[in-house]
Amino acid sequence: MVYSDDSTLATCLRKELQGEVLFDDFSRGRYSTDASIYQIQPIGVTVPKTEQDVQIALQIAVDEGIPVLPRGAGTSQTGQAIGEALVMDTTKYLNGLLEFDAEARTACVQPGMVLDHLNRFLKPHGLFYPVDVSTANRATLGGMTGNNSCGSRSIRYGNMVHNVQAIDGLLADGSQVHFKTLHERKLADGDAAQIELFTKMLALGDREAQEIAQRFPDLLRRVGGYNIDVLTQQDPNMSHLLVGSEGTLAFFQRIHLKLQPLPVHKTLGVCHFPSFYEAMEATQHIVELNPSAVELVDRTMIDLARDIPIFASTVDRFVQGEPQALLLVEFSGEEQATQLRSLSQLVELVESLGSENSVVEATDNEFQQAIWEVRKSGLNIMMSMKGDGKPVSFIEDCAVDLKDLAEYTRRVSEIFHKHGTTGTFYAHASVGCLHVRPILNMKEESGAQKMRAIVEETLEIVREYKGSHSGEHGDGLSRSEFHLPMFGQRMVDNFEEVKDSFDPAGTFNPGKIVRPPKMDDRSLFRFSPSYSNAPIATTMDWSDFGSFNQALEMCNNNGACRKSDVAVMCPSYRVSGDEQHLTRGRANTLRLAVSGQLGPEALSSNAMFDSMSLCVSCKGCKRECPTGIDMAKMKIEFLHQ
Repeated sequence: MVYSDDSTLATCLRKELQGEVLFDDFSRGRYSTDASIYQIQPIGVTVPKTEQDVQIALQIAVDEGIPVLPRGAGTSQTGQAIGEALVMDTTKYLNGLLEFDAEARTACVQPGMVLDHLNRFLKPHGLFYPVDVSTANRATLGGMTGNNSCGSRSIRYGNMVHNVQAIDGLLADGSQVHFKTLHERKLADGDAAQIELFTKMLALGDREAQEIAQRFPDLLRRVGGYNIDVLTQQDPNMSHLLVGSEGTLAFFQRIHLKLQPLPVHKTLGVCHFPSFYEAMEATQHIVELNPSAVELVDRTMIDLARDIPIFASTVDRFVQGEPQALLLVEFSGEEQATQLRSLSQLVELVESLGSENSVVEATDNEFQQAIWEVRKSGLNIMMSMKGDGKPVSFIEDCAVDLKDLAEYTRRVSEIFHKHGTTGTFYAHASVGCLHVRPILNMKEESGAQKMRAIVEETLEIVREYKGSHSGEHGDGLSRSEFHLPMFGQRMVDNFEEVKDSFDPAGTFNPGKIVRPPKMDDRSLFRFSPSYSNAPIATTMDWSDFGSFNQALEMCNNNGACRKSDVAVMCPSYRVSGDEQHLTRGRANTLRLAVSGQLGPEALSSNAMFDSMSLCVSCKGCKRECPTGIDMAKMKIEFLHQ
């Protein structure tokens, strides 16, 4: 059922909520995508201003019988943040730090708080939150918790599940529950419904303990399904069952976090390798030096980064010659001498493996930070590849033991070649979780066919190595389907039991983790079979991208324009906090209009003019958007049209 902007549902929400209610086609279009290959129009969007707004909106949705989808920055690569539901955007208002205890090293935040904002506050206290995802300047703690995010330094600090202390959650029936550690599995407090829920979950853990031990991979990077392994522990932390649940079990009102001391000293070694597989073989030896991070940068990423203005000079400083792969190896701790000694040991180790004079040493903070900025922009750098063929996320999260990493990547490359393509490799070598993306054209049916073949053949290898099919970016629409072959029917039934116990009516984010659609259902793709790519007559020269349409399609929704650091992009969003007035929001609106998805008169409509009105043509995006979005130029083209 379609709910219009003047529908009873929209009218009721506007009457009852203090925050914004968005049901027009343009707004719903802007929330129909995340950083995945999928596009699903939401029923409507709310931007709740208070926790009471969330409770009221949830009750109205339940009464109306429509699903609810909590959303943070909308940067999911698997389709977690989109769906035919009432979207609740927490980023504009529900983004505060509510409690902080420096002595106890804890903090309590609202779900929309951005990681970098929290760490900026914590820095003067000598503390930080250590789950350092590459999108830290726009990733929300709510989204990170729902995803069970990890980051570059998980080899030392673990994943979100290791750094969340408790969660205050709102269930679909309106009850508010404090999820925390149950010491010795005691259910002393809580109302009858909460005690019944926890009792059922603990019983599931007892009943399925052996199956869980057999089926769950013995790897740090394992985020697939629900974390029901916590239910087998003597002192289970019930909040850890919610971590990684992708908004399918409860709305996170408050998240209680465990903090860590800031490392006083860091050193970074950039190890150069003449072949990709030599880098993969070296990783298992490098981690024995106790680094805080070991990150891979492949040849494709080096070449693409050199063509991006904000990264070119940095790449020229830390890349020597023409290596096929780099490993960024960081050491951190209290004593500078210890870190420098570790860096020297790294140089000796790499030389012993056959690569002399191949480590660039970065000991000053500014140089290290510049190098890490290139690595953190890995996805956007890869997506700056021009043309319809793009590196596609769907097996990018598989994780294997380090001893199997080189052979695994070699076999995956052979699969790519078998299907007439190549791939990109980068990211978390330290924990055997590389971001692996084959280059496919998802506008064509053959792209979906190759995707299906590649994922099925790759997962056969992952099973052989007793690896994880979902190592960091969650399940969403891309991977939920594969719980059955990876975990087995009994475990899928267990996941469904968890979902049905928390959310019997299926209100929260349906189709994720349990009962998913097929991952290659092209009707759910951003470039669906009905997608119109008919070029329009233009005034500006867009030949670098192929066409104006393809220039708009360069936006992959990773949200770099949502950042709020010292850079420029995007000033109108920094003031408004609205998706509409964001570089990503404008690019999506133009793409939807040009492709005919907003109606025949969309490009000349008042709604389109409103979308473009606050673009000040500062050119911040031209320099800072790694995928090359130049909204000032696009605005000129739009005004001419």
